[in-house]
Amino acid sequence: MHRKALTALLGAVAAAVLLTAPSAASAWAPADQATVHPGVQVFTNGAQCTANFVFRDASNTYLGQAAHCSGTGSSTDTDGCTSGSLPIGTPVDVTGADHPGTLVYNSWLTMQSKGETDADTCAYNDLALIKIDPADVGKVNPSVPQFGGPTGLGSWGGTGSTVYSYGNSELRGGVTLLSPKQGLVVQGTDSGWSHDVYTVTPGIPGDSGSGFMNGDGGAIGVLSTVALAPLTGSNGVGNLPMELAYMRANGSAFSGVNLVPGTEPFDGNLAGAVLKGVGVRARTR
Repeated sequence: MHRKALTALLGAVAAAVLLTAPSAASAWAPADQATVHPGVQVFTNGAQCTANFVFRDASNTYLGQAAHCSGTGSSTDTDGCTSGSLPIGTPVDVTGADHPGTLVYNSWLTMQSKGETDADTCAYNDLALIKIDPADVGKVNPSVPQFGGPTGLGSWGGTGSTVYSYGNSELRGGVTLLSPKQGLVVQGTDSGWSHDVYTVTPGIPGDSGSGFMNGDGGAIGVLSTVALAPLTGSNGVGNLPMELAYMRANGSAFSGVNLVPGTEPFDGNLAGAVLKGVGVRARTR
């Protein structure tokens, strides 16, 4: 996709987000009671990932995950234009829901169907949507646990800018102290499709698909890879605004899908977020 056209689409997505589904608390389950929210574990044919954000259109509610979460190849198959994937319609087990969700969009399958050839798009466009069963929509809240937000769709900062994330891999054995993360942008691709970030602690297998927010709480990214070289311990994070723009441009069924802001205010205090995870109220100055 040409850069000029993609820039125009990004602007349209950002404008649409301002008019998206209501963020009023009454539209969703209370944040402290919701069982389906950003950060829950999702299982696609047994493969575990972490949901990023909540999305909605006029009819349906969705959770985002990484496209590679439904991949059928090895962990090194990361090119979305050549790697295999389970089909649209595949059931996805969503932690906290009583019924399976349904895979309804996958960027890998979309790129393959349209014959995408841009190398960075193929490598880093890594977004999928899970449609929540209507019977479970009443269990959903769009707020990121412990941090609150997102405040809307955000934009990436430069090197050294702050990012926040929430991972939920089973490998942590349910230790929620390690779920909220704060980190820094290390570098980005020239195309803008991906950024390498360092967080404390780093994302690990099972965190794939988890969402990233900028310093203002804006939703900006989806965890895609764990880097072994050249930046050992860093994570590759896809550009969510670009992924959404691609989805909207190449799938008319999803042209009305928008990110839903959280009902809880964003708070970038990492220590406070950790304490919330163990039921301790943080003291603020």
